[in-house]
Amino acid sequence: MIDAVVKVGGSLGHGASLPELGARLVELGRSHRLLVVPGGGAFADVVREHDARFGLRPSTAHWMAVLAMDQYGHLLADLAPGCALVRTLDEAHAYLAGGGVAVLLPSEPLRGADALPHSWSVTSDSIAAWLTGRVGARLLVLLKDRHGMACLASAASSAPAGAMTVVELAASSAVDGHLAELLSDSVFDLWIIDGERPERLTELLETGRTEGVRLARPGL
Repeated sequence: MIDAVVKVGGSLGHGASLPELGARLVELGRSHRLLVVPGGGAFADVVREHDARFGLRPSTAHWMAVLAMDQYGHLLADLAPGCALVRTLDEAHAYLAGGGVAVLLPSEPLRGADALPHSWSVTSDSIAAWLTGRVGARLLVLLKDRHGMACLASAASSAPAGAMTVVELAASSAVDGHLAELLSDSVFDLWIIDGERPERLTELLETGRTEGVRLARPGL
């Protein structure tokens, strides 16, 4: 069983916290089985630029952006020595059966299933949610930069504090447009936290709570 899927937002690659986050993931892998899903970051931004310039077909832009996630995954694995770089979900399960951290290059499992729309409404947020359902993890953690967390804070209005409904998430610019559809019938927990504060990921995995935003379920 995979304990958590952790999506490392591409925006974190623009700051200085990524090496510290990589080290924190390695440390957490000693007691938790973690599957890391990379964002697209600057690599996906290049795809967006070429799409705007040339008007690419949606499927072309989609697969180019997925390959951008693969590139960011190579970067993350390089910054987290000791993590396994895996290309399939079977490889991930096999490696994580013994504990540790696996960084998934998502292009192969996405090609095999091709279950998501070919649109910019689908980014690594939705891909991470889809993968969480596929691997049966109990928890999905989306790591955002401070700007993304600020966007969430401005959109939140539900009680209790620190929780957002699917509807509120759908209205927020901090996540992609398709994520809410995937969350509407999901069974895993979702937390969105500041990836520039890696200690919050440790707190969440060890206590089940931290400073951030969780998905509010009916009855909570």
